Amino acid sequence: MLKRILAIAAGIMLGSVLAISLTHLVTALGWWPPREINRNGAYLREVMSLVNAQYVEADVVELKELTESALRGMLSRLDPHSAFLPARDYLALQEEMNNEFGGIGVQVERREERVVVIAPIAGTPGERAGVMREDEIVAVDGENVVGQRMDEVVGKLRGPAGEVVKIGFWRPGVEAQVDVEIVREVIKVESVRRVQVLEGGIGYVQLTQFAERTGAEFAAALEELAAAGATALVLDLRNNPGGLLTSAVAVAEPFFDRGELIVYTQGRREGDRADFRAQEARWVGVDWPVAVLINAGSASAAEIIAGALQDTGRAVVVGERSFGKGSVQSIFRLRDGEGLRLTTARYFTPGGATIHERGITPDVELVMTPEEDRNVALQRARDDVTEAAVFEERFGFAPVADRQLAAALDVLRAAALVGGRTIAWNDDGAQQRAAGLASGNRPRCEGEWATRAGVLGAPAKHWPVTNDPWCGGERAGLGSTRRGAG
Repeated sequence: MLKRILAIAAGIMLGSVLAISLTHLVTALGWWPPREINRNGAYLREVMSLVNAQYVEADVVELKELTESALRGMLSRLDPHSAFLPARDYLALQEEMNNEFGGIGVQVERREERVVVIAPIAGTPGERAGVMREDEIVAVDGENVVGQRMDEVVGKLRGPAGEVVKIGFWRPGVEAQVDVEIVREVIKVESVRRVQVLEGGIGYVQLTQFAERTGAEFAAALEELAAAGATALVLDLRNNPGGLLTSAVAVAEPFFDRGELIVYTQGRREGDRADFRAQEARWVGVDWPVAVLINAGSASAAEIIAGALQDTGRAVVVGERSFGKGSVQSIFRLRDGEGLRLTTARYFTPGGATIHERGITPDVELVMTPEEDRNVALQRARDDVTEAAVFEERFGFAPVADRQLAAALDVLRAAALVGGRTIAWNDDGAQQRAAGLASGNRPRCEGEWATRAGVLGAPAKHWPVTNDPWCGGERAGLGSTRRGAG
């Protein structure tokens, strides 16, 4: 299978929402440090004092900047998700988790050395200013941003509502730079989108991230679908980079019995395990067959949902292997409005499988090309443009078929054909068992194979009994995969 390196923030306004699982927001404690920390801290202060006093260019050795550089260097030695957060970044993180921020309203991704517009968001300043798909952001307020990290570029685009930002776009269609002045506005991020009932009574919900209100919004979406007559559900988590761990648990809760394990985290010490269990009774509509869509842009909290539902046999997962971001970051509030994002634990599925650098392997694997991914993501983001001719004129391509969604619908239709059950097949095409998606039965552990539910007429993923997570072992077949998405 072609493994693509993604640096995409599809569905995220103005760039990459931090793909993290926040356990809590805490204040860094000021206890007296042990002797070793004291000694090394004194050594750092000595070096900083020497640099500040002796370096030839006095204007580049301000102590505040030296301190921030030292902190960044220290955190960069740990992992890609731990970082020092200057006050501006700390505020931006809080805004993202609150589903809104000041910006211009465009979706972007990084391609090679440039940040490229996926699409302007409907009704935002970016759309009104004429920002176009494939525009490359090359300058912000006169500063060349080619080669900068996506989060750096996004940080320059964001700012207080009402302020003007001047952006230079390289427009491939005319082979020229277009400079545009845009007044920032408050951009509200929709974490629950496209709640609708498709043909055959199959409900569809797209989750773009996991923020503070996502759990409540998803519960409302389920009620809306039930009122509209839905009898099955497609949960689309493609290009969802994650978010709050607590929000992921809230989204999963309707499919679990009260007290049932959804996910657990494990820190560095044996006693650091934290179990996250369903707090509410299972939702009345949980008897629906469920298909979950994932791809290489599905990470963190999105993988928690897919892993929990797959592990417990409550859903068929369709698409391609997810990103594999299985670490938990805690946010510590520091002085002067700054913060520290630190990896403090890893999370595990109910069956004990780790997702970190492995990802979730779908039950029905269907990999789309990078171009298909981009086009389908844009179509989902701009479902307000319903006429094919208008869509093609505005975005430069005719609407394309969503093959992964079609496969998920096939799975659910197959379940309906056999009264809410999906037939699982081995690689030879022989029927192994009927798995009750509606009842949430886990795979059996007796016999030679414990086979997950698959789609009628297609091979299902299956593992030897001794390697199935429900039978006391880890799931086989999950190779280590590294990608450049965050």
